[in-house]
Parts: sequence; C-alpha cells; structure tokens
Amino acid sequence: MGITQAQLSRVENGPPLVHLDRLAHWAGVFGIPAAYLWFTPPGRSHMTGVAAEREPQPPGPDEGRRALLAGIAAVAAGAGLTGSTDIMQPRRIGAADVARLDAVLTLYRSVDRECGGGLLYQEVARFAESVYRMLDWTRPAGLTPRLVAAVAAARQLAGWTAFDAGRHDDAQRHFIAGERAAVTAGDAPLAAMIRYAQAKQLQHLRHNQDALATLQLAHAQLGSQATPAVKALFWGAEAASVAALGDHQTAVTTLGKANDQFDRISHEREPGWMGFYDRGELLAQYGRVYRDGARQDSRHAPEAVRWTEDAVAASDLANVRSTVLNEVGLCSALFLADQPERALAVGARVLKQARGISSRRVIDRVVNLRRDLSRHRELPEVAAFERALTARAAAAA
Repeated sequence: MGITQAQLSRVENGPPLVHLDRLAHWAGVFGIPAAYLWFTPPGRSHMTGVAAEREPQPPGPDEGRRALLAGIAAVAAGAGLTGSTDIMQPRRIGAADVARLDAVLTLYRSVDRECGGGLLYQEVARFAESVYRMLDWTRPAGLTPRLVAAVAAARQLAGWTAFDAGRHDDAQRHFIAGERAAVTAGDAPLAAMIRYAQAKQLQHLRHNQDALATLQLAHAQLGSQATPAVKALFWGAEAASVAALGDHQTAVTTLGKANDQFDRISHEREPGWMGFYDRGELLAQYGRVYRDGARQDSRHAPEAVRWTEDAVAASDLANVRSTVLNEVGLCSALFLADQPERALAVGARVLKQARGISSRRVIDRVVNLRRDLSRHRELPEVAAFERALTARAAAAA
C-alpha cells in the first residue's frame, strides 16, 4: 500500500485526519473505481467535455461488491490476518491484532446484511480458517480469552454466510469449530449465539423439533449470563419453532415473554454482537407465529398481516436481507388473509428485490410462497405469479 509502519500508527492512533491523495492511492491499490468514492480524487476535479466522457462507467452491483470484498481481503492480508501457510508465519500476537480481527469481521458482517452470504461465504471461510491458526501463536496470557472469542466469532460468521448461501454442510463445520472455540474461551453468551445460528439453520430446513431443543438447551446453559436481548432473541426463535409444530397458544405465550425482555434491554450492557437485534427482528417472529397459526385457522390471518407490516416498517433499512425476508412474509400473510391483489403487488416487489441479493435462503423463502397462494390459484394473475416462482426455483436448482 505504500505506507510505513509509522504512518499506519498515526492513522490508527492519531486524530481522524488523512490526506485525500493518500486515500486515492489506497483506492487505486484496492481497485475501487472513482465513482464509488465519496471524494473527488486529486487531478480529476476539473475534468470536462471529452475527458469526462472517457471516464469509466461504474461497474454493476456485483462488480462493485466484489471490489469491496477485495478491499476487505487486502486489509486483512495487510494486517497479517490472512495468507497461505507459508506466508503466515507464527508470531507474537498483541491486542492490536485482535482489534484488527474484530474490525474486519465488522466489515464482513455489514456486507453480509446488505448483499447476502452467497457473494462472500468463500471469502469469509478463508478468513475464518486462516485466523483459526492464530490460536497456536504466542500471546500475552491475558489476551487469550479475547483472541479465542474473536476467532469463534469468525467461525460463526463463516457458518452463517455458508448457511445463507445454502452450503449447509460447510455451515455446520464452521458452527462446530466456533462453538468449540467459544466454550474454550469461557464465553458462554457467544457459544449460545452460535447455537442460535444452528437453530436458525434447522428451522430453515424444517427440523423444528431439533431447533427447539437446541434453543432450549442453549438458553438453559446460559443461566444468569443471559441478558434481556439474548433472552428476547431466544424466546422469539423458540416461539417460531413451537408455532411451526402446531402449538399456537404456547407460541403466543412465549412471544409475550420475549416482548417483556425486549422492553428491559439496555444496549450498553449487551454483547457487541447483539447489535443487529432490534424491534423489527422481534416483530418478524410475531408475524411468523401468526402466519403458521393462519395456515391452521384463517382467523389468525389478519393478525399475521398486521404483525408482518409492523416488522417491515420497523426493519433497519441497512439490513437489506432482513427487509426482503419480511416482505416475503408479508406476501404470504396477504395470501392467507385472502387479499391476493395486495399480495401480488408485494410479490412483484419481492421478486425484483431478491435479484439484488446473493442468498439461497432468500430464494428458498421466495419460492416457498407457492404454498400460501393455493386458494387463489384460479386467478390468472396468481397463476402467472406461481409460474414465475417455479421458474425462479428451476433457475436456482
């Protein structure tokens, strides 16, 4: 990158100032097009006419995302966090290394929420497996819990992105490695979070009895270490599995416990990795429970629509994938509530949104809309929508 160790230290520890020519140089190293920068690179501010017309056009969304991933990978490599076995020679690890590891994970998480795991699961897997080797390197004794927890979080993210990409065997491999590291670090909340991710995968695969057992065991093992946000997260997920198993009343009671805990959340007392959890996530579980209830008793359908609409409204727009999944849920709820016209309008929007996300999980959920439109299949517009879903399933096969 053409930066000295002293310059790097000033960037990390000094005031938040950096020259634009240095930023432009780094952008060039990472291959980031000028059109994606928030500033005008030096020497380009007065380009007009023919010169301006010759400026390269911004690449498509996937090209831009891949450029961003390449930049993150370059940062990780430059910080000595990734590389081949020959390049990554064992060395002494310090607190700054763990901080850089956490920072790279934060970048990958933000890309995952916006773009989906299909685009980056291979990158994240390489990163997670690479930093896993750091557990054998020398370090101050007091740093061990932080390092092991950071490595566990990397394997959890690798598992999550693999799950989102539909790579279920790879997901389980990473989840198991991450859980083992979290238990070794004595980080019971992080171990529970990895089990929660495993339960979400089981729910997606419709193994709801196994998912429920996984959540209940993880919740019980946390004991007094469970914070209000973690309790709300787990009870919301448990309610979804209970509803899928046909016990609507118990599911609603469990949702009430999740809501009570949500109202007690104090974000400064919660683990940093719980930052994704907001009211939209809780409301999404309400919508899921009432949609399952509506499949058994249509009287629950209006509540399914109401809760899912609330979840869409409360969603963090930066979490694009969750927003799309909530829209899929709304489309299902509207079909179940015998509002096919509104369902088709949402469905058309979902098909368009899903094309911009690299997530097999989203595709599976979109295709699964076919089970809730059956009562309206005689309508030509609904039949056409079902054909579009079938074509989407065939394209993803």
